[in-house]
Amino acid sequence: MANLSTLRPSLVVLLDQYTKLLRSSPKSIRILAATVLCALFAGLYERRRRRRKADEGRGRVLLRRNSAIQLKDGSRLIYVPYKQTTAKVIIKPTKPTTFDAHRRLFLEPLGDRKSRSLSCADVGEGPPVNTKPGLNLAFLHQFLSLLSIMIPRPTSKESLLLLLHTFFLISRTYLSLVVARLDGEIVRDLVAGNGKAFSWGIVKWLGVGGPAVYCNAMIKYLQSKISIAFRTRLTRYIHDLYLNDRQAYYKLGNLDGGLTGGGADQFITSDLPLFCDSAAALYSSLGKPFLDLVVFNYQLMRSLGPMALAGILLNYGGTAWMLKKFSPPFGRLAAAQAKREGDFRGLHARLIGNAEEVAFYGGADMEKVFLEKGFKDLKQIMEGIYNVKIQYNMLEDFVLKYSWSAFGYLITSLPVFLPAWGGLGGILELAGAEPAGRERDRMKGFITNKRLMLSLADAGGRMMYSFKDLSELAGYTSRVYTLVSTLHRVHSQAYSTPRPELYGMADIQGTLHKGYDGVRFEGVPIVVPGLWPRGGEELVESLDITVKQGEHLLILGPNGVGKSSIARIVAGLWPVYRGLVSRPRGRGMDGIMFLPQRVYLAQGTLRDQVIYPHTEMEMRADGRSDHELKGILDAVRLGYLPDREDGWDCRKEWKDVLSGGEKQRISLARLLYHEPKYAFIDEGTSAVSQDVEGLLYETAKERGITLITISSRAQLKKYHTFQLQLDGNGWEFDRIGTERERSSVEHELRELREKMKSVEGLRNRLKSVEDELARVFVQDGRELPAYEETEQRSSELGESAVVVEGEELEPARGANLGEGGFAGVVEMGVGTEDPGQEKEKGESSQDASGPAAPEVGAQPAELVNLGNETFADTVEMNPSES
Repeated sequence: MANLSTLRPSLVVLLDQYTKLLRSSPKSIRILAATVLCALFAGLYERRRRRRKADEGRGRVLLRRNSAIQLKDGSRLIYVPYKQTTAKVIIKPTKPTTFDAHRRLFLEPLGDRKSRSLSCADVGEGPPVNTKPGLNLAFLHQFLSLLSIMIPRPTSKESLLLLLHTFFLISRTYLSLVVARLDGEIVRDLVAGNGKAFSWGIVKWLGVGGPAVYCNAMIKYLQSKISIAFRTRLTRYIHDLYLNDRQAYYKLGNLDGGLTGGGADQFITSDLPLFCDSAAALYSSLGKPFLDLVVFNYQLMRSLGPMALAGILLNYGGTAWMLKKFSPPFGRLAAAQAKREGDFRGLHARLIGNAEEVAFYGGADMEKVFLEKGFKDLKQIMEGIYNVKIQYNMLEDFVLKYSWSAFGYLITSLPVFLPAWGGLGGILELAGAEPAGRERDRMKGFITNKRLMLSLADAGGRMMYSFKDLSELAGYTSRVYTLVSTLHRVHSQAYSTPRPELYGMADIQGTLHKGYDGVRFEGVPIVVPGLWPRGGEELVESLDITVKQGEHLLILGPNGVGKSSIARIVAGLWPVYRGLVSRPRGRGMDGIMFLPQRVYLAQGTLRDQVIYPHTEMEMRADGRSDHELKGILDAVRLGYLPDREDGWDCRKEWKDVLSGGEKQRISLARLLYHEPKYAFIDEGTSAVSQDVEGLLYETAKERGITLITISSRAQLKKYHTFQLQLDGNGWEFDRIGTERERSSVEHELRELREKMKSVEGLRNRLKSVEDELARVFVQDGRELPAYEETEQRSSELGESAVVVEGEELEPARGANLGEGGFAGVVEMGVGTEDPGQEKEKGESSQDASGPAAPEVGAQPAELVNLGNETFADTVEMNPSES
């Protein structure tokens, strides 16, 4: 095989043979070959040009519509504006195997696996997050874990940027050495009066300045590019964990209590950029000074001898010890400041999100108090941090600038005063050159060594400053690591606790089965989960129901009994602690869909509101058209929206544009667009008129959608087949319209009729009580006028007041003296008949001076204030007492 491989000609030999063959060919064949090659290259160029033009045209369309293209491997192709055209960007999702590989980095605590219990090792207790972020082993573990996300492989874009950054850092160090030598030569030639050499030195100085400036600019530019690349990697990784079919975006704030000091938005939008900037700057603040220290120390050791190097190293050690001893905990301070910043931003976000409600209540003053308190807390911690930093900065500047400079002068004087210990400069000093030449060499050596010492001091100062940057980086790393580890815990359901609680996140034993043609509950408790590690609250002990296709279900009950909780459990938002929950596999077409009580309107066009959660790209791929969407809007009585809002591509803040009823009908339009087999509707028509409500329900049923409605209104029974009644103590599942249900309603009607019969007796009792009260009211030993006279005089005054001897008295609070009745002191526990019903029974209506029927649930009188006398009397009447 080896001999056969030697028979293969190399590329150079082949090209040489083809060249000889072409030269020996006739001229016509050479012209023909050249023509064919030109046509081939022209065709390839034209094809590439047309493809690029087509991509640009498609990119402009997609850019205008804010859409993308879904590739076969799951990646998304988007177009972004670039100069005068568009550029293609391919976004590849994170593979599930990557999450599985990283899970051990973010869920397993540090230490030997053998030293931990089996349950903790297998399940994971959560990330080893430090309570006090600092420079320790946990910080190293956290940073390296995040680094595996930011630099996934050696051939990645981030690795190339770091390689280029390293090249420019080394080039800048080399240029610093050249500048130090040129500085010494220029001063030497200036002192010697050598004009020609001095001029040539200036030319070389300017020649070095161009590359030096370019290196400095590229170092800063590449540092920014690395920061953006790190943030892009982490943001996409976090978004893939945060926004997926496991609803981590919901569970993170409603089930898991791992994120303290702000929500996920604070961690992603504030802490993540700070971490990426600090991580990108870390390479420059550590790599470049470390390289400078090595190179400059070697040069100084050659120029000044080993004694100078020993002194420099001793100076480094003493400075590092001093700064470490007096350095404040910058990591904890940075984490605390980030938390207060997030709290203050959250107060403003809360006010913006509830601005209308606050305006209705007139709560500006109260919200101002909250905001000022939040800013006061932030101001206090920032002032505390600045007070701590100023003392440290004074010590740091004095040590690194002045002490190191004085030490540098002492070191550079060794060749002059101690030639035997002065290295190469001392050897030249002992060589015994003439005084003029020795002075010039001393000047050159001093200037060069001084430049090296200044650069060395600057490198050492940046190394010392980097300890402070490392401490701040530790605080940011702790917060970002906490976010990623919490997302991994939610994504993989890796919950455990040393003291498991009933219905805690570590006590999930139920099953959510996807793939069943219907909705089924078998022995499932309805539990409101608590934030991990706390347990939840049980609302229903065990629920057993089954809903098949065509069996429309109405879930009734008062507030707080678990109606919406059933939908959350079926949707997978809340865990199934016990039993089995079955539902269709997919969402949307031929699956299941959930319409929440509060309609969500996305940012985008009018079309996006109807097809949500689909995108226009998915809609076009399914062969759907705007004409079909117009028919859906007509079905929900919103056909006027495209004309009113300037077409389907109009973009507005839809939550402010649409009314409450329009929002609910948009939600039902989504239901008709996706046409699922089953749909949960949570109070989806409460703001719609009854005629339109019935039309919407019938339209959905005609399209084969099995409705499961959550409501507190019994009038929706006529659109459903079964009802599930929750009362807080249990549940009852029954078919609507059965004999049992009719008997229950009739029994309630009989009770109401019995109560209505006792109204006349209560009226008579009320009249007698009012007469007695009118006779016993006295003032200054004299009896008050009769009730009829008082009522007559009050009506003459035009207001409900009592007048005694020309004095107007205040009426009782809540008393009604305007239409015949002293009804401020009697609390009635029964209802009253309609006046029309009294006339049908042959009863005469009350006259102006007679007593009136009490209102349902009238409150008792509080106080009756008559001049100097205060009378409080409450009479409670029940039907049995009458």
